[in-house]
Amino acid sequence: MPQHVRTAFGVADAPPRPVAWAGQRAWQCGEALIRPVSDNAVAAWSAGVLENLTVEGVRLARPLRSSDGRWVVAGWAACRFLPGSAEPRHDDVVAAAMRLHAATADVLRPRLLDDRDDVLSRSVSAAFGERRLTLDPATGGDLFSELGAYRRPVKLVPQVVHGELFGAVLFDADGSPAVLDLVPFWRPAEWAAAVVVVDALSWGNADAGILERWSHLAEWPQALLRALLYRLALHAQHPEGTVRSLGGLERAAGLISARL
Repeated sequence: MPQHVRTAFGVADAPPRPVAWAGQRAWQCGEALIRPVSDNAVAAWSAGVLENLTVEGVRLARPLRSSDGRWVVAGWAACRFLPGSAEPRHDDVVAAAMRLHAATADVLRPRLLDDRDDVLSRSVSAAFGERRLTLDPATGGDLFSELGAYRRPVKLVPQVVHGELFGAVLFDADGSPAVLDLVPFWRPAEWAAAVVVVDALSWGNADAGILERWSHLAEWPQALLRALLYRLALHAQHPEGTVRSLGGLERAAGLISARL
């Protein structure tokens, strides 16, 4: 980590300690956590939202400004360090997602989403039937086409949600969940919860009962379907996606398709 970044965030004298925070490469410097960011605009927007957001039952890593008031310095952002580790507490992650999104329901749609055209935005648009993608048949494209036929119109309300919470929620010794930042999507809260469930079934060894435990959420089967289509589209476009790595999503597809 560059010395000038630590200086900018006021922790020049704190020795940096490498840590893995929610799957991200980061350094703890005293009470601060400093990490590289891939998108300066998204990181700055996330910090601006989290600065004053309150979420019942969820700890938030409060962002830190640099000495000149910036959220991002040369591609680096900082926040308060919160203890915790990722754990296979899948239902607790879904519950944290719903509480987080109850708090973000009034956050205005960020303008940075207007021009967004990356693999995440393309995949979620395809999942909701808003655009067509050419997907590798063997690594998810065929399954995407097959399941897409079950898509039905929904009346779910879009809002600001964190669309990538699986593996990004940390739990401390008391089981209190923590969220580091926001990966913004303008989609229904039920969809964001369903993404966690799809991920848990695919890669987290979650039991099939998790589908029923959250079935009280509005239009749950269709939210699950769109979450599964999102992940299939991502997998089919991923350079490291293989027939073998598709196995987890095939398991989720079998369980979810039975509920459509």
